[in-house]
Amino acid sequence: MKENQAFNEMMVHIPLCTHKEAKNVSIVGTVSEGLKKEASKHTGNIEFIDLATFNAKNEKDVDVLIFTDINMDQILLANIQRVLNNDGIITFATESFHKNEEKIKGDLKLVSEHFWIAMPFKFGHNTAILASKKYHPTADIILQRSDLLNDLEYYSTEIHGASFVFPAAQHKALTGIAKR
Repeated sequence: MKENQAFNEMMVHIPLCTHKEAKNVSIVGTVSEGLKKEASKHTGNIEFIDLATFNAKNEKDVDVLIFTDINMDQILLANIQRVLNNDGIITFATESFHKNEEKIKGDLKLVSEHFWIAMPFKFGHNTAILASKKYHPTADIILQRSDLLNDLEYYSTEIHGASFVFPAAQHKALTGIAKR
């Protein structure tokens, strides 16, 4: 996982400021102290687990899943469907459009089959995908939460919305794949 503040803030605050009331959050993969600090700014039960622990979960009780450094595939997606609530959100890192156009398109196609929303967002030199069963990351942002976060270096309500904007050619190339 990249140890930088933009990654820590965006991977945590984008999904947790989008979901109306995330009571159970699982952050899966490598977790830095900086990421734990950002997660602690939110209420609810937040657990930091490895992939084996996630795969062993049986109950459909997770509101938000954040994958820090784990590649999305069909098996992981099946496990996500098993544990994610009906209004759940997932966020995971992917490749940038310029670095690997096929990777980001493949990740979007994979999750868009199971989620109402599947949108890439970018920050710094990172790209991630937010997939949601109910909440739209720009239309449903919880301003009372995003505007009141303290001690931030990168994330803001304005950056939240802007991170989902891509240049015209990339937007066009992802149209029909991303579910906006």
